[in-house]
Amino acid sequence: MHPRSSALTAVAALTLALGLSGSSAAAGSTVADRPAADRPGDLVSSSPTSFHPLPGQPTNTRAWHITYRSTTAKGTPNTVSGTVIVPKDGHTGPRPLITYAVGTVGLADACAPSAGFPKGTTMEANLIQQLTARGWAVAVTDYEGLGTPGDHTYTVGRAEGQAVLDAARAAQRLPEAAASGVTRTSPVGIMGYSQGGQATSWAAELHRSYAPELQVKGTATGGVPADLRKVADYNNGSIGAGLILMAAVGQNAAFPELHLDSYLNDKGRHYVDFMKKNCVAADTVAGLFKRISDVTVRNPLDEPDWQARLRASDLGTRTPDAPVYLYHGTADELIPYAVGRQLRADWCARGATVQWTPLPLGEHVLGAIVGATPAADWLGDRFAGKPTSGNCA
Repeated sequence: MHPRSSALTAVAALTLALGLSGSSAAAGSTVADRPAADRPGDLVSSSPTSFHPLPGQPTNTRAWHITYRSTTAKGTPNTVSGTVIVPKDGHTGPRPLITYAVGTVGLADACAPSAGFPKGTTMEANLIQQLTARGWAVAVTDYEGLGTPGDHTYTVGRAEGQAVLDAARAAQRLPEAAASGVTRTSPVGIMGYSQGGQATSWAAELHRSYAPELQVKGTATGGVPADLRKVADYNNGSIGAGLILMAAVGQNAAFPELHLDSYLNDKGRHYVDFMKKNCVAADTVAGLFKRISDVTVRNPLDEPDWQARLRASDLGTRTPDAPVYLYHGTADELIPYAVGRQLRADWCARGATVQWTPLPLGEHVLGAIVGATPAADWLGDRFAGKPTSGNCA
């Protein structure tokens, strides 16, 4: 599907678009002197950290590494890590809060966004800095299993969406952030691209039932893998083939009864072990042009239990209760444009307010970069109370 001669360029683009993080473990948190956390969004620990888009680059912000309570895809309590970033601008009244979901970083704890922020090696920090420059606070989840015990539940939509919403709750419950205007009355925006687009879209669909107290004004979401089976078929044997195996690891982490190991051959087990220890750039190179049949004794995606779990992460089956800005590159080589267009159709059919924005000739990396500022501008209008009717009609 994609010429091999373009592989290196495509891998570089993929690494940028999906948010490569640094390779060091996250700084340890100090357990705060507060009551035991038991509600989703309650803080378990917090400690000062720093936020740098590039090594040593000043940002005039304060930041805290946090761990907080959230919920697994099966509905049981878990603990997730993340980062809260607040502009150091003297503002004390309620300020907007973005709960931000990064794109694919990898499966190892060292890949977590919070691990790269102090060193200036988390690529999406450049996009996040554009938000703090507007005076907005930002909460960035590491997702379940990145920076905390257990495997990362990569591509498991419900787990991701809940972690995104609970990161906003945790930021509002952090006393140091509250002193700088992050309060329970802060207007909330949800933002993310690629894996982050899946996570934020799930957060938008779950908001009403899971975290209705959050004052969500809108969701900006792009490059959304809304149908995992179609995305897997699209990438099988192509440059994004490694993402399929990573997704299988993530689904198995959430649902160990899927028994991924029973489907893998020796090569597949080797790749899984490698991917669990590395970040997205190395994982993508390792998986280049592999087919599912290269790493399995039989295809798990043909099995009813796997198909059911993948369908459970489909988007478009619930109605976001706040407006959505949805964008997708028409030439996206990783997430089919048709998948994004179908999500728009599904949400519109359910009566959601959707501003659909195709990015002409945009491939995946271009969508992440070109789409970020218009998406933030759209959220700024929602924070300002400007109405939007979308363009479903």
